[in-house]
Amino acid sequence: MPKTSAPEHIRTGLPAPAVARTTGILVTLVLGGLTALPALSMDMYLPALPEVTDALHSPAATVQLTLTACLIGMALGQLVVGPMSDKWGRRRPLLIGMAVYVAATAVCALAPSVELLITFRLLQGLAGSAGIVIARAVVRDLYDGMEMARFFSTLMLISGVAPIVAPLIGGQILQITDWRGVFILLTVVGTLLTLVVWKWLHETLPPERRHTGGVGQALRTMRSLLADRVFTGYLIAGGLAFGALFAYISASPFVVQDIYGASPQMFSLLFGINSVGLVAVGQINGKLLVGRVSLDKALGFGLAVITLAATALLLMTSGVFGHVGLFPIAAGLFVLMSAMGMAMPNTNAQALMRTPHAAGSASALLGSSTFLLGAVASPLVGIAGEATAAPMAVVQLVCGVGAMTCFLVLCRPWQRKAPAPAVTVRAAE
Repeated sequence: MPKTSAPEHIRTGLPAPAVARTTGILVTLVLGGLTALPALSMDMYLPALPEVTDALHSPAATVQLTLTACLIGMALGQLVVGPMSDKWGRRRPLLIGMAVYVAATAVCALAPSVELLITFRLLQGLAGSAGIVIARAVVRDLYDGMEMARFFSTLMLISGVAPIVAPLIGGQILQITDWRGVFILLTVVGTLLTLVVWKWLHETLPPERRHTGGVGQALRTMRSLLADRVFTGYLIAGGLAFGALFAYISASPFVVQDIYGASPQMFSLLFGINSVGLVAVGQINGKLLVGRVSLDKALGFGLAVITLAATALLLMTSGVFGHVGLFPIAAGLFVLMSAMGMAMPNTNAQALMRTPHAAGSASALLGSSTFLLGAVASPLVGIAGEATAAPMAVVQLVCGVGAMTCFLVLCRPWQRKAPAPAVTVRAAE
């Protein structure tokens, strides 16, 4: 695929996107912070779950709903915020979402009951989804083609650090205060990020490119996007790849510590190494491959590696090779996780390249599909009990094969030698 130039509103010199783009590193850090916020909201809270169970006198299963509520909120909120950003621009919905996120997080810190905590964790997820969906839409406003793929890889470098450091930060907070301190810190982080967005992130969607209409039109826009076979192929392929990632996140503490007998410190080390692998391959994708290899080839290779790694994990965990120790399993997980750094940025870039007139709605569909598929994949890893890691590998293999199938059957990359054409969304024009 040849290198493409920036979108039309950049080339023609419209002031707002041009100003935003010239801020360079600052915009990258702001958008990285917005995409990292969900991981901070979810993972920083994980070490506090046992303490919340005791403090609020609630069963562990009920306290787990505080995680589920936040995840569901992040998935559903994107479907609302994405079309809003196409209609009113990026800044206004983002600032409203961030303000609500700060308020909801502050209430979580004061929640006297688990029911109230679940309610406001749901609201926290709904509001926090604004950062995820609008960050992707802003990237689509400012970049196109190879530049967009490179920028997504850069965002992965920033947001990929969050899952590594968030549990460590949460653990340190619990040494000096209780679980409420986690939400106090998240309130402070949300407040600072809101101020940074208000001060330095300029509007990137000019008024002439915004859409008019209400909920009905937003739904018609999304239906038009889903009617595009290639866009839907990238959407499902990316969501299934993310499902394999969520299967790893959900199962790895149980697999590494309970089945293979690793210490918590060893688990933390392996988790961090895998996250570094994902970030490193994301940077290889953005810095070395983009512009030299077509995005579809890089994406296809990443999905193939995920599938092969999942196949190897299934063979090892099901006893085909006899008893296999921790480190072969850890190596398979490292390869699978690292390949995500090639699959995830390129699915986003290829899907959004087809939707310049509905980037917010397209970003909403991309984000919601990943979180929903991740929410479905997570509980399946324990379906066969606690004595085997095979269910994790089965879920990962099904996701990998499904992602590759969608990519080949729906996207059909060999039929598109030129850059992907933009989808015409009639309801939104």
